[in-house]
Formats: sequence, C-alpha cells, structure tokens
Amino acid sequence: MQTDAKALPNPGAAHAVVVGGGTMGADVAVVLTRAACRTTVIEPDAARAAALPARVADNLKTIGREAQVAQLATAASLDQVDWASVDLVIECVPERLDIKQALFAELVQRARPDAILASNSSSFPISAIGQGLATRERMLGLHFFMPAHLVPLVEVVMAETSDEAGADALIAFMRRCGSVPVKVRQDLPGFLANRLQHALSREAFNLIDRGIASPEDVDAAVRFGFGFRFLAAGPVMQRDHAGIDVHAAAGATMYPTFCNDDHPARCLTERAADGRHGMKAGEGFYAWTPDTIAAERARYDRLLRAGLDLIAPELPEIQP
Repeated sequence: MQTDAKALPNPGAAHAVVVGGGTMGADVAVVLTRAACRTTVIEPDAARAAALPARVADNLKTIGREAQVAQLATAASLDQVDWASVDLVIECVPERLDIKQALFAELVQRARPDAILASNSSSFPISAIGQGLATRERMLGLHFFMPAHLVPLVEVVMAETSDEAGADALIAFMRRCGSVPVKVRQDLPGFLANRLQHALSREAFNLIDRGIASPEDVDAAVRFGFGFRFLAAGPVMQRDHAGIDVHAAAGATMYPTFCNDDHPARCLTERAADGRHGMKAGEGFYAWTPDTIAAERARYDRLLRAGLDLIAPELPEIQP
C-alpha cells in the first residue's frame, strides 16, 4: 500500500504521537505544539511524564505560544493512545536498534495504514529499523538536532522503500510547524548534516593530534571565522559569493593534504577510553564544574536564541 500524502493534515488538524519523553522527545513536542498540533507523548517514567508539561510550557512561553501547551497530553504506554486518530508517529526512544525495531513492529500493528511512522534516530537508518516489516513505504527518518525547538533544521530521510509522496507530505507538515526540512534521498550513515559536520571534525581533530592547533584555536577558527559566515550562507552559496574559480583552485591545492582517516582521531579515542567524556564527566577537552556547566549552557542557549532571531525572517511561518 502506498502512503496517501493527502492523509497528513495541517498541524492544527493533526494528532501526532511522540514515543519517548526525554530531552529530544520533549523538544520535539514543543515543535509540534507550537503549531497547535495535538501531541501525545508516550513516557512510562511517571516523574518524567509529570515534568513534561511545565518544560514544554516554558519553551512555548519564550515564543509567545504558551497557550498551545493545552495541545499536549502524556500517556504511560502505547495502550493508552487512540490510534485511530493518529496521523504521525515520531520515535524518540534510546539509541538501540533492537528497541527501535521492536517499537516499529508494534506501531505497524497499531497505527492506521496511512499514518506516517518516523524515527528521530541519528545512528540507525530507517531501512534497518523497519527491516522485514509490512508498510515500510510509510516509514521515514525524521532527524532533529538538539535543541530541537531552537535548531530549525530537520532531515526527512528516505529508505529505498520509502514512498516519496509521503516524504513530501512530511516535509510540508514540518514546514508548517516552522521547521526547515531537507530531503535526504538515501539513508546512508550520518544522513546529510552529520556527514558534513563529521567531515569538518575529522580534519579539526587531526590538526589537534598533529599539534598544529589547540582545541581552543580550532573552536575559535570555526566560530569566529567561516562558521560565523555560515549563518548567512552555506558552503554552496559561499562559493558563488567568493568565486567558484577561486575555490576550485584552492581545493586543488589543499585537498591532497587533508586527513582521510577511516577512524576517529587519537585525541577523541583516548578521551572516550579514559572517561573524559565532556561535561557529564567533568572533563573533556575542557574542564567542567557544576557552575561552569550552568554558565556555558546559559551562554549557548542565549546565542542560539539570538541567532534564531537573526534568521527568523527566513524561516517558514508557523501555519497551524
């Protein structure tokens, strides 16, 4: 059965289910409810579920849409959902393939045949999650970036079996939610944005390994150099600004010297092995205390919101 693209209504007339009420699931609920989408978050942990409405309301308040928290409901299990009314399911459960596969096997049995089943996984392709299941044509990746309610991008990722009309319907839906959706036509590892990000990271950490630049200088080069310009134009548009001939000549000189390792840099693997995992461990490339973590997160959030304000005129208008 092909997915009926017309079956995905406007957000204000839709019912979406988010499976998982953790950090990502809560932020996805903000994205949906800000467009007046009726949203049910399935979260079995009673304390986390109880805290969810206040968290969503706080984030909605920052954009003047706190009243939309009335669209939010929580459920403790799949059994508590009126599946006949559900148009879209977004999976936000832990990054374990067996958990996701088991969930999608359940969703195939419970959701209407025309409901879109989407996974927010950043690690596993939708083709692997839906392997062997019926109605795989209505299964898509829907990959948000943390924090999902502040970062506008969302990737709509197709497997070989995905129905393109369904992907287009989901793209239109997310645009009406105020997101910036991009279509990724193959669910290769890392999809689109993370592949670009890791290509940069491979070179950055190789430069650190070789002693050519410190972690602080690598961060500064990106944030205050070319990364600063990326808010105004991506790498393709930048070539038109600067001159394609100039960049082609520069690439011919630099590309042969780039890192092409098929494994993570030493400075990453050493930290992964010895427990220096970043903020959560108190040390990564930088040292962290509870006070400096709180200050950094506040700074990070403030700058993201400021950047969002700058690009707001270019973002899709929320259309319930």
